[in-house]
Amino acid sequence: MKLTSTLFLRSAACAALAVSLLAIPVRPQAAPPVPAAAPAPAPAAAGNCKTYGGGKCCSPDVTLHLSKADVYQACGQSDATFLGEVGSKDTCKYVFKVAGENEDSTFVQVYSPVAREVLDKPTDPFMSFKKVGKVWVTDKAKSPKAQAQVTGSTGLYMAGRGYFVSIAASTKVCTKNQAIQLSKSIK
Repeated sequence: MKLTSTLFLRSAACAALAVSLLAIPVRPQAAPPVPAAAPAPAPAAAGNCKTYGGGKCCSPDVTLHLSKADVYQACGQSDATFLGEVGSKDTCKYVFKVAGENEDSTFVQVYSPVAREVLDKPTDPFMSFKKVGKVWVTDKAKSPKAQAQVTGSTGLYMAGRGYFVSIAASTKVCTKNQAIQLSKSIK
């Protein structure tokens, strides 16, 4: 009986010690160091980005399909006529100064969204397209109302994998023949 009571007392003492150890507040440890925040990414083409009308720089995801330099080369434009760019998620609009013209209509706009289903060629009930190389180009208006659009800008369309590139080039900035030359630069 003496052995049993000794074991009982020792077990009770161990239990009490364990409970008291658990009740002691744990000394707080320093939190692991948090990595310093990376510096904010510079705007697209920092130093080369000139915005227009309070717009944002164009996304590199869009400009990789058609750069400003490609527009300069094909359309005969330069830094002297370039007013700036206006960028949004899937669009980049290059705006140019053309003597005697309103700046709202003197641009080359690139639209390149991610798409699940990409059409091989553009479909528009108001105009027809012809294929030139890898790109579809607006050809003729199918209605009198669409004639002004076809006359005022040249549309270019190229299908990609998971995306497409659509370009509207004002005929005041790029003639139709220049726009066809521009189509060779679309990626």
